[in-house]
Amino acid sequence: MKQQHRCVRCVIDTTVPGHDFDEAGLCAYCRLHDKLEEQYPLNAKGKAAQAKLIRSIKRSGKNSRYDCLVGVSGGRDSTYTLYLAKKVWGLNPLAVHFNDGFGNPTAGENMVKAAEKLKVELRTITSDWRESKDLRLAYLRASTPDLGTPTDIGIATALYSVASKENVKHIVIGQSFRTEGIAPLEWNYLDGQYLKTVHRLYGKVPLRPWRPNDPGFNLTFREMFYYSIIKGIKTVPLLYYENYVRDDASAIIAKETDWVYPGAHYYDDLYQSLMTYVMRKKFNIDRRIYNYSALVRSGQMSRDDALDRLKTLYVIEDPKVIDLCIKRLGLKKEAFENEIMKIPPMTFRDYRTSYDLIRKLRWLIWILCRWHLLPSVAYDKYFKCG
Repeated sequence: MKQQHRCVRCVIDTTVPGHDFDEAGLCAYCRLHDKLEEQYPLNAKGKAAQAKLIRSIKRSGKNSRYDCLVGVSGGRDSTYTLYLAKKVWGLNPLAVHFNDGFGNPTAGENMVKAAEKLKVELRTITSDWRESKDLRLAYLRASTPDLGTPTDIGIATALYSVASKENVKHIVIGQSFRTEGIAPLEWNYLDGQYLKTVHRLYGKVPLRPWRPNDPGFNLTFREMFYYSIIKGIKTVPLLYYENYVRDDASAIIAKETDWVYPGAHYYDDLYQSLMTYVMRKKFNIDRRIYNYSALVRSGQMSRDDALDRLKTLYVIEDPKVIDLCIKRLGLKKEAFENEIMKIPPMTFRDYRTSYDLIRKLRWLIWILCRWHLLPSVAYDKYFKCG
C-alpha cells in the first residue's frame, strides 16, 4: 500500500505519530472520532445516556453541599461546561481552578465573573511555586514535547483532592473530542511515574509527599487507586453528548457570564505561549493540526481553511509573553536559546514510565474507563493514538 502524506478527510499528516492511514487514506484519528460518535451520539439515545448520568450525579450529591466538580480555567470549554452544568443540566457544581503561576489575567476575570453570574462557588488551588517552577525547568531539560505534563497532573490532583475533601463523587470533564481532538501519545503523555522520573533526573526542589487532601504533583497508580477505587470518584464527559459548536458556545457565555476571549485556544495559560514556541521550533510540532482536524470532522472548519491556517504562525506565540515566561522561570533568553533549545529532542519513551504496566493492564483500563473511574478518553489515548 502506498503511504498517504495527509488524511483525505482531516489535516493529520505523516508527521503525526499514530496516523496509521488505511487503504482509503483515512487516518486513525478520524476512525477513532467516528467510533466516539457512535459511543456518544447526538440523538435520542445519546440524550438518554446523558440524562442517566445527570440523574446519577444528582443522587450521589443529594445530601451534600455540591453534587459535582467542574475544573475551570477561564477558557471557552470550561466556562461553557460550568454554564451547562448549572443552567442546563440543573447540577450544583463547585468550580475548581488550579493556579500554577502563569494564568492569563483575562481568563482569571472570566472565572470570577462566571462564578458570580452563575451563583457558583469558585475555589482556587494554588501550587507551591517552587515545585511548579522546578518541574517546568525539569521538563525543559528532559527535552520532551509534553511540556505541559506538570500542569496537567496538577489540575488532576487539584480536582481529586477537592472531590475527596468534599466527598463529591463526580468530576465533570470540560472537553469535547468534536472540537479538541486527541493529542498523539508522544506529544502529550500523562503519567505520574514519568513526572517522578523527570523530576529525579533534572529537578532540584523536593516534591511534597502525597496526602489525600494535599496531593501536590503526586498521581501514580497508588494515588489513582485511592481516588478512583477507594473513594469512588468518577470522571464524566457530559459535554460529549452535546452538539458543541465553539462559536455558538462563545456567544452564549459572553451573554450569560460576560466572558471575554483570552486571545487564542489554550491561552487561558500564558505558559502555553512558550510551550507552543518550543514544540514548533525544537520538535516541529504544531498542536493545531489535531485541534483543527477535530473541527474539520465536526463541520466547524473547512479542510482548506485549516490547511491555510497551518501555514501561518499561531498567534499564541507572542514574543513578549515568551520572554516573560522565560524570565519567570529564572532563565536568561540567551541561555534558553543556546542551552535548553539545543538539547537533543527526546520523548517519554526515553525515560522510565508506567507505560509497560499500562499496556499490560489494557483490559482493566478499558473497564475503568467504561465505569468512568478513569477519564473515558484514557483508553483511546494510551492505546490508539501512537
